[in-house]
Amino acid sequence: MDTRAVLLTGPKDLTLDTLGLAAPGPQDLVVQISHSGISTGTEKLFWSGKMPPFPGMGYPLVPGYEAVGEVVEAGQLSGLSVGDRVFVPGANCFEGAHGLFGGAARRVVTSADRVTSIDKSFGPEGALLALAATARHAMAGLQKRVPDLIVGHGVLGRLLARLTIAAGAPAPTVWEIDPSRQDGAEGYDVIHPDGDDRRNYQAIYDASGNGALLNDLVGRIGKGGEIVLAGFYTEPLSFAFPPAFMKEARFRVSAEWTPDDLVATRALVEGGLLSLSGLITHTAPVDDAPEAYRTAFDDPACLKMILNWEGTA
Repeated sequence: MDTRAVLLTGPKDLTLDTLGLAAPGPQDLVVQISHSGISTGTEKLFWSGKMPPFPGMGYPLVPGYEAVGEVVEAGQLSGLSVGDRVFVPGANCFEGAHGLFGGAARRVVTSADRVTSIDKSFGPEGALLALAATARHAMAGLQKRVPDLIVGHGVLGRLLARLTIAAGAPAPTVWEIDPSRQDGAEGYDVIHPDGDDRRNYQAIYDASGNGALLNDLVGRIGKGGEIVLAGFYTEPLSFAFPPAFMKEARFRVSAEWTPDDLVATRALVEGGLLSLSGLITHTAPVDDAPEAYRTAFDDPACLKMILNWEGTA
């Protein structure tokens, strides 16, 4: 069995290819992908060649960890059935290519315990569940404050804001310096940081990935305030100690989502408490993948690019 897949053979060297697939076992599924998302965080770092050494990384690589599709084969011990719709956080099933991510393919083989069943009504927006679960992971749990300031109005920033409101907390302020990304707010304000003179935020969530902002963010928290690093940072982070000392600042790193986050996020979406609408700004057929990746990474007006695999052999 083989599949059509996006293949990253080196920095900025991306093509479509046909790859062999591992044979499925009794606990595995074969999933036919309908849509996959392009991540402007970690995937961009692999595409640009700027990703720091990471376990399992290497070229050639099948990117993508945001995919939705339909089960077309189900192993006897998988617990799922042909026709079930699932979210797939990537797969490691390709011959001759690394599968650190592995979701940008027409067909994948994956263990059933890695996928999450979703309602059949989920269309392309189902691919956004990973980002929504990442936002939820940053906020949920004991001793975690909801944000009152979010830095960055990309997809992650918007999801953090929507989850804050869904939790019944006061609407956060969101900073955004790019005019093309300042619209689209739903129940909260988006402002340029130059227009904000507040210095007593209690929980600042940085969704920009810009480590150079750290000193400015320390200056914006109140005493005992927290800065949550929700982006991905390729360079060492540093900050001036005296201001942080005076504020008794706290720093927290938020990692990737867990399966529990994904299940909880799915329930929020299916229950109507969290909307994923308005976050996909660009969709492209998979044959246009090389240009779609460039647009996703280089066009600030592109919040989220989705590849459409339907109709692909």
